[in-house]
Amino acid sequence: MNMHTSVLTKTNIAVLGAGSWATAIVKILSEKEVRIKWWMRNKEAVNHIKSYHHNPNYLSDIVINSKKVKPDTNLAKVLENAHVVILAVPSAFLKDVLKLIESPQLRGKTIVSAIKGIVPGENLLISEYLEQEYGVYPSDYCSIVGPCHSEEIAMEKQSYLTVACQEYDTAFQFSTLLNCRYVKTQLNTDVVGVEYAAIMKNVYAIACGIARGLNYGDNFQAVLVSNAMQEIKRFLDAVKPMSNRDLNASAYLGDLVVTSYSQFSRNRTFGNMVGHGYSVKSAQMEMNMVAEGYYGTKCINEVNKKYMIDLPICKAVYNILYEKISPAIEFEILKNLLR
Repeated sequence: MNMHTSVLTKTNIAVLGAGSWATAIVKILSEKEVRIKWWMRNKEAVNHIKSYHHNPNYLSDIVINSKKVKPDTNLAKVLENAHVVILAVPSAFLKDVLKLIESPQLRGKTIVSAIKGIVPGENLLISEYLEQEYGVYPSDYCSIVGPCHSEEIAMEKQSYLTVACQEYDTAFQFSTLLNCRYVKTQLNTDVVGVEYAAIMKNVYAIACGIARGLNYGDNFQAVLVSNAMQEIKRFLDAVKPMSNRDLNASAYLGDLVVTSYSQFSRNRTFGNMVGHGYSVKSAQMEMNMVAEGYYGTKCINEVNKKYMIDLPICKAVYNILYEKISPAIEFEILKNLLR
């Protein structure tokens, strides 16, 4: 992409995904003078949005601006003439969606990941996978992270997002499309760091949910979150050392806190159900939404086989979800490892 050309002049945006976060992003972008093509698989949902101007399945209170937003099931048509492509599908489904796309369809565009997850089976960050498999240049890639639940976007609660890109100018240009009355943006060049932090905070939110389900109190959860931040630091220092990384920034600490404590956190909800005795499968079925931390737990465990970093909370969640060890037994062990 020609970095001397402002994204502000490139008003054709493609949003891929039909869930709550995709719906929230469409709402945010609709605050600007842009044209949005919105891809989703479900033809009934597309027809419903066209007729009634809201997503029937997620955040149905959001009114979709039909003058700016055109939903469609034809992916090629959605990508055609798009200057910005936003990926807002669960990480578990990303490969299936991308199989429908040829590499040339992404070239020359700003590719934005709104996915707080890792590519299952590949153990690659979204940025790494897109570069390796689709030739997306780091300078053309952005990641949206930060403590921002879609439910609060729907209510227009004040929220903050971080746009990360190796190329500061790309991050700045895209951030101007997100800034609005209820969303403020910050910039970051630590793409690997914020993407890993976004994955790991989901794992820790599951741990907090399990703790709540096991009837551990606020005192324990505070220690759990504090130790989680220490684990994130150890992991990032080993995987991607960076002298000026500020882990107190909202993209790291803020996202961890809101995901660990919020009533809207699906990872916390998932963990709470597991702590209460639900099997992993039954909890997933009852939620009817994807808890990214389930996949992130396995991926972080696999990545850590190379680095052998001390991550007792991550390991405990892995043992519960994948080794089927009793949450009560695992947390009895874990509580003696926390400081």
